[in-house]
Amino acid sequence: MSEGTTARDRRARFAAYTAFAVQGLCFASLVTQVPKMQEAHHLSDATLSLVLLMVPLVAGVGSVASGALFQRLGSGPVLRVSQPAVAVTIALIGLTGDNDLALYLAVAAFGLFVGAVDASMNAQAIAVERRYGISLITGFYAVWSIAGILGGLWASLTNKLDLSLFTGFALAAAVGVAASLATGGRLYRRGEEGDGPTAAELKAAGRSVPWRPILIVGAAMAVAYLADSAISSYGAKYLDDELSASDWVAPLGYVAYQITMVVSRAVADLAVRRSGPVTVVRIGGLVGILGMAGVVAAPSAPFAIAAFALAGLGLSVIAPVSFSAAGRVDPTGLGIAVSRVNIFNYVGFVLGAAVVGAIAPLSTDHGLRIAFIVPSVLILVVFATAKGFAVSSQGGDPLGPPSRAGRSSRHSAGYRARADS
Repeated sequence: MSEGTTARDRRARFAAYTAFAVQGLCFASLVTQVPKMQEAHHLSDATLSLVLLMVPLVAGVGSVASGALFQRLGSGPVLRVSQPAVAVTIALIGLTGDNDLALYLAVAAFGLFVGAVDASMNAQAIAVERRYGISLITGFYAVWSIAGILGGLWASLTNKLDLSLFTGFALAAAVGVAASLATGGRLYRRGEEGDGPTAAELKAAGRSVPWRPILIVGAAMAVAYLADSAISSYGAKYLDDELSASDWVAPLGYVAYQITMVVSRAVADLAVRRSGPVTVVRIGGLVGILGMAGVVAAPSAPFAIAAFALAGLGLSVIAPVSFSAAGRVDPTGLGIAVSRVNIFNYVGFVLGAAVVGAIAPLSTDHGLRIAFIVPSVLILVVFATAKGFAVSSQGGDPLGPPSRAGRSSRHSAGYRARADS
């Protein structure tokens, strides 16, 4: 821990961990029930694809809107409002019964608030990382994955007990709302330390954040989330349809995927500090390709679950390292770069939902198996962009292993005055 950190920083770090946990729990509770939702609403595969595509499309809008809001209000207030709203919307989705219009409206609301939470919780995590002066971002994502495991296991249990969708969603939502309300006040507030940026600085902030490094890391992030979208949205359905897994087994592919994400993210921060992000991203891409290839070739549900686990081991590091890279090239400290790179999250999710959803119905025998080939191949983009994680457009602040001097400089008064995104 840096000598410059305070009790206030530790409270903000705990609150940010909680935000990631709530998001992971809510997201997993929903996506692992896709087959059950399809059955409840009697949706065709094509209609289901459109419903799943709606989430990242609307989430992209929510992310951009939140970026504009927390330039003025800070990411803390945005997160305090949007996160409980995410939890409430998953309960509403469970209440839609067989009313398709209500389902579309609830899913759209879920996507909007998910986008706002994603942008603001990552901005909070980057602010914490800056205060501590060391790589911490993958630890936040490890917490997200742990909560995702619990959400997936909860979905499996509710299916085993034959509970209704609303009951399962509502109980998870209640936990999420309670945790959000209990810790939201500990998040960083803009201008809490120092005077913060002036109106003129806010106006110039968007122009001062460079696009080139964001586009490079964003490309890697997009393909990682494309694969993640395929696994999250269609993993349970793949096990159910292609490999004839039972209702309670189908969510376990996502659980295995998240378990290895926790393992990987638990050590990724140390790996970034010692070897730099380029090496970590390349190794992650290689392992991710092997895992996705295993999913495509899986002859049985246990084999596919193991392959999902291998994919999670590799893909897990790309998104948090991308967010960290974005934070390092942002001279404003306002989270603008984080908000921009977060757009690629939804680009990947949109492509994943669109590509897999479009290919799967083309073959009545092995549609989803064939569809998983696309994200497997596109992960090669990670290797093409890996070097982009090593250079900062701001000069003198490489995105490699941070030096002791670099860590110290990040705690200068001027730097810390801008750290409250």
